[in-house]
Amino acid sequence: MPTLEWIGKDKVVNHHQQVPYRVLEAQYTHNAERSENMIIRGDNLEALKSLLPKYEGKVKCIYIDPPYNTGNEGWVYNDNVNDPKIKKWLGEVVGKEGEDLSRHDKWLCMMYPRLKLLHKLLSDNGVIFISIDDNEVANLRNLCDEIFGVHNFVEALVWQKRTSPDARKKLSNGHEYVLIYAKNKNTTEEIFNLLQLEGKDAEQFKNPDNDPRGPWVSSDFTAQGWRPNQMYSITTPSGMVMNPPEGRCWRHLEDVYKHLLKEGRLWFGADGCGVPRKKTYLSEKEGKGVWTWWSNSEVGHTQEATQELAGIIGKAVFDYPKPVRLISRIIRLASSDGDIILDSFAGSGTTAHAVLHLNKAFGSKRTFILIEMDDYADSITAERVKRVIDGYSQDQEVVLFDEEITVSNLERGAELLAEAKAVAKDAKGKYSSVKKPIMEDNHLRVVAVNKAKDAVPGTGGDFTFYDLGEALLLPNGNLNENVSADKIREYVYYMETREAMEGIANGNPYFLGASRGAAYYFYYEKEAITTLDHDFLATIPERADSYVIYADLCTIPADELVRYNITFKKIPRDIAKL
Repeated sequence: MPTLEWIGKDKVVNHHQQVPYRVLEAQYTHNAERSENMIIRGDNLEALKSLLPKYEGKVKCIYIDPPYNTGNEGWVYNDNVNDPKIKKWLGEVVGKEGEDLSRHDKWLCMMYPRLKLLHKLLSDNGVIFISIDDNEVANLRNLCDEIFGVHNFVEALVWQKRTSPDARKKLSNGHEYVLIYAKNKNTTEEIFNLLQLEGKDAEQFKNPDNDPRGPWVSSDFTAQGWRPNQMYSITTPSGMVMNPPEGRCWRHLEDVYKHLLKEGRLWFGADGCGVPRKKTYLSEKEGKGVWTWWSNSEVGHTQEATQELAGIIGKAVFDYPKPVRLISRIIRLASSDGDIILDSFAGSGTTAHAVLHLNKAFGSKRTFILIEMDDYADSITAERVKRVIDGYSQDQEVVLFDEEITVSNLERGAELLAEAKAVAKDAKGKYSSVKKPIMEDNHLRVVAVNKAKDAVPGTGGDFTFYDLGEALLLPNGNLNENVSADKIREYVYYMETREAMEGIANGNPYFLGASRGAAYYFYYEKEAITTLDHDFLATIPERADSYVIYADLCTIPADELVRYNITFKKIPRDIAKL
């Protein structure tokens, strides 16, 4: 299989293995004492690694909206790999060579290790959705082919993000992509759900004859062609006798027709004289499949998303957020009740909003994990989620005109100002108020305000907000004594078993758990040297096929360890690095 090469690739292919394991420190929990929903503030590479002990192989649906690498550095979410945090990371990982990387090289270096960790977190029947545009879609496809496997590519969705062409351009872009990869495409039938019929799809079902079985749609009872055993005569309820139209036959054999007629599943029109049509009831439809073209009428557009966020936060703070309807469809398509949804480029928190909305609408208990590295993780991301949970009532800002002032368009300054004034004048009366054109962050903008009328009820739900804590292992290999013993124990058990620690007690406080016939103990004290000796063995209550015991020292002879099938591991030397 052809592979994608770029400057710096050799430095990042295995970099996810060198990323330090940092513990998660809970800062607060909203609307509950304890919550499985998580919002994590911190670098998403380190945060993803911190999730492995509990969530490796358990995430059913991942949605990410990474930087598109457009070169635009004026957004709240800096859509460019020249972000200072990314540049610092590249300098540390790639080294001086990173100073000469192209914009695309830097983006690939940034994405590769993050996708590697996302692949680890995905369940065997899980699927990842990645939003992207034309700047990096080709590179992303090659990158994912390498990490997930070309055979695990599912589809590329095309999302119609705009409502109309840009009037200022002769040819304007109106779409983005969502690439879909499975962890294991052989489980495709387990991956996706049919979508519930709603909106226009549900409205097609009527009940003009008051059928007690409820609303229905009808389909043609004739078929093209001539088949001798499907050319019988039919008597309509009005007494009219009819044969199939010319060039057609009845769709079913006469026995089937009689059965459908007896069950009242044929419709002959309001007057009982029409060509029969077969009924299909709404209650019989399990749902519908979707194709790869997602129109803005079905899943929303960027302007809708901007207004959604402004209505919750009170102002437009992101240029191009994703609409809740788009993320809701993804989650409905690829997850079920009880599944975990992960978004490691969380931005404004749309993914959590969509999960909470679906949980309320369908009584489900999906769980979300969001990761956001920027400072607004609490002030915008978490704040939005709080308001969605609790309900909100906010005036809504709507950006009606937004033009970046650059050297190339300075000559059009008067023309642009005239356009802005015209937009403001035209909008008067359509909004509660319309502000005059203003200059803000090198942009000429016209902003309107809609006053809040009705409070939006909350969805309910909860979450815990985390910061990335300290590294569990110091650079010299020693345990970081600032990390709690419980966090260390969870890490050690995961490294031994690749399973999450269940917290099962057996009377020995150093017992971690049992897996596949082996019992695991971590005999560790911050303030004392621990020794695996006969006194400690006497505290082990259960019988197991084998034992793995960590301690600072061991005084039991090697042959005795072999006899009892005990593996001694020295702290900290034998603690594996994740």
